[in-house]
Amino acid sequence: MSVQVVAAKMAEVELKDVPTGKDMPAGSPMTPTSEGKHLARSDPHEAGSSAAASPTGELSAKAGEDSLCLLTPNPAKMPQASAMKRTDPQQNGGEAFVNRDGTVAEAPRMKKIQFADQKQEFNKRPSKIGRRSLSRSISQSSTDSYSSAASYTDSSDDETSPRDKQQKNSKGNGDFCIKNIKQADFGRREIEIAEQEMPALMALRKRAQGEKPLAGAKVVGCTHITAQTAVLMETLSALGAQCRWAACNIYSTQNEVAAALAEGGFSVFAWKGESEDDFWWCIDRCVNVEGWQPNMILDDGGDLTHWIYKKYPNMFKKIKGIVEESVTGVHRLYQLSKAGKLCVPAMNVNDSVTKQKFDNLYCCRESILDGLKRTTDVMFGGKQVVVCGYGEVGKGCCAALKAMGSIVYVTEIDPICALQACMDGFRLVKLNEVIRQVDIVITCTGNKNVVVREYLDRMKNGCIVCNMGHSNTEIDVASLRTPELTWERVRSQVDHVIWPDGKRIVLLAEGRLLNLSCSTVPTFVLSITATTQALALIELYNAPEGRYKQDVYLLPKKMDEYVASLHLPTFDAHLTELSDEQAKYLGLNKNGPFKPNYYRYENTSTQPCMSSLSPAHVPLGFHRIVFSLKPISNWFNMSI
Repeated sequence: MSVQVVAAKMAEVELKDVPTGKDMPAGSPMTPTSEGKHLARSDPHEAGSSAAASPTGELSAKAGEDSLCLLTPNPAKMPQASAMKRTDPQQNGGEAFVNRDGTVAEAPRMKKIQFADQKQEFNKRPSKIGRRSLSRSISQSSTDSYSSAASYTDSSDDETSPRDKQQKNSKGNGDFCIKNIKQADFGRREIEIAEQEMPALMALRKRAQGEKPLAGAKVVGCTHITAQTAVLMETLSALGAQCRWAACNIYSTQNEVAAALAEGGFSVFAWKGESEDDFWWCIDRCVNVEGWQPNMILDDGGDLTHWIYKKYPNMFKKIKGIVEESVTGVHRLYQLSKAGKLCVPAMNVNDSVTKQKFDNLYCCRESILDGLKRTTDVMFGGKQVVVCGYGEVGKGCCAALKAMGSIVYVTEIDPICALQACMDGFRLVKLNEVIRQVDIVITCTGNKNVVVREYLDRMKNGCIVCNMGHSNTEIDVASLRTPELTWERVRSQVDHVIWPDGKRIVLLAEGRLLNLSCSTVPTFVLSITATTQALALIELYNAPEGRYKQDVYLLPKKMDEYVASLHLPTFDAHLTELSDEQAKYLGLNKNGPFKPNYYRYENTSTQPCMSSLSPAHVPLGFHRIVFSLKPISNWFNMSI
């Protein structure tokens, strides 16, 4: 007896439970469950129709070598569905396809698990025609819903430069230049998350917004535009300031956060992946605007200050002060001061204790691993790593890498920092001694040409090279842009630089700041720095004329202590209070400051600017000046 005859007889017996034409329209494809009762209809006009309803009329049931493919007649001559799919409860869910001529093809016997709420979704799988567009839409939504700093692909498929777009927010305001205003909702959610981890700024906003200590302030800023910066900007706005902002790094901007700020009415000019020309253009758009004259500068790296000195020096006649937070920017300010070219007071936030000991140390300790993992998926255990510089940034990087099992070497010029590295268990070396054997090179010096072409030529194949300093001058990237070397983009901010013999190194963020270019940083630590910046702006803006000379000033211990105290409630921490007898014995005020200004909390900075400071640079009466302003003393609520 032929197979077809046997199959036909089997069909007569086993198709009793299949619903007849009374139960469903003729020609509809049926997919019974193990009880033979559930029916599923497939619409041939939907892009997500199944293969059973494809234009070729081709049915496939694939499972390894037992795959069967049944071809049905031309669908134009018969109803769309030419087969019925049956499940035999006696054979563990084995399925059979029954053609209209009575032949039965049995599919491989395999269990299927399908959740009820997923059935409809799976029945609408994309056709080959629709897959590409769906894939792009999925990619779009995925990258849009995550931080642009953390995503490997750009958050928009549109390659048009933001400078060539005309964008407006929902209120019709177009005084901004960002990647995509439609991402504002995603950015707002990221800002809301950041607010939860920035208790001091939120407390400052709550206490001071009634008094408006920055009323009339016009702050122009150039920092990393992230969710944390957005919380700072919105705090400054709540305290009465008007803000215009650009990015201090071409890779660190979170596009969705910039969109949220633009939607909120802020004049923001930044997007991830700017060119060098875009970078300076954005800064110029912040500064050079008709009818708006800045009177305060908040800078990170000194580029904004440099641009105003270069292009608009007359603006300094109305600027009350500069607040600078980076090693590089502070170094530039001290150079201007030494040359007699600094024409406004400047506040050195970088060398405050709360910046050095928390942002530089703890932030980098956590973010160095994050940046390297996201970009290279490297395993740290057993890797040989050289960290150039053992300041606070270097200390944080070394501690994290050592904890992950890496073999860590340190290079250093300062004998004190070098001794600290030795006492912490790291081997102090010169870079040329280990450059051939190390797997990862990290620069943390704030200097220039630390890793030159000679060292790059001698590195082993696959060596990862990155920078944790603010500026992109530490690695001589320019020397790699030569005809004999090939650049190959791996993913966003990751490049292979390939030598003629096939050797390649992995260069991250083109030598720019790794953590903010390739990943993110801990919000809580940035809360400490941002609060310090806000207080420095308040002080310089409200200080009586002549209080500060045209010089660079450090924050006093009292201010550092206040910023720290605002963050202690997060940990449910309780400070011990001095008794009157104890305070008298130590010669201290019971309310602080508890350390002299020269006390560095075991912090030994490698920056030469610190050793050149005279007592005049430290405003010992700083806290008295701030709190002598009656409106401000109310919301600081501190005893001096």
